Amino acid sequence: MSNQPSVLFLCVGNGGKSQMAAALAEKHAGEQLEIHSAGTKPGAKLNAASIEVIAEAGADMSKGSPKGIDPELLKRVDRVIILGADAQLEMPADAQGTLERWVTDEPSERGIEGLERMRLVRDDIDARVQGLITDLSSSMT
Repeated sequence: MSNQPSVLFLCVGNGGKSQMAAALAEKHAGEQLEIHSAGTKPGAKLNAASIEVIAEAGADMSKGSPKGIDPELLKRVDRVIILGADAQLEMPADAQGTLERWVTDEPSERGIEGLERMRLVRDDIDARVQGLITDLSSSMT
């Protein structure tokens, strides 16, 4: 068992926000973090616009695929982060980590769509991921 912090990013479909968060965490933290993503109701494929804006940020999520939540993983990770307001999750009673929800920017509520919308979502998630990494690394020292 390493003392490497672990995080599980969740959203509903695991095709957009949670995959974006995982790719950005990997870009910023690399091997310092054990990074996972999953969906409460995984979709069939990744969101193409998400892949494109993540590539613009110098990260890669194109090899990912939507997957459901592994109950064993859920029990052992240090942080479970739900992205957005839609995904619902009950943490198992014996889970060792903490659960938090990031209610991310939703530009479509302001009439912003397409790649412009995805870039705003990406930038919001990116700032939160960097804060999380800082938080996790300071708790590990």
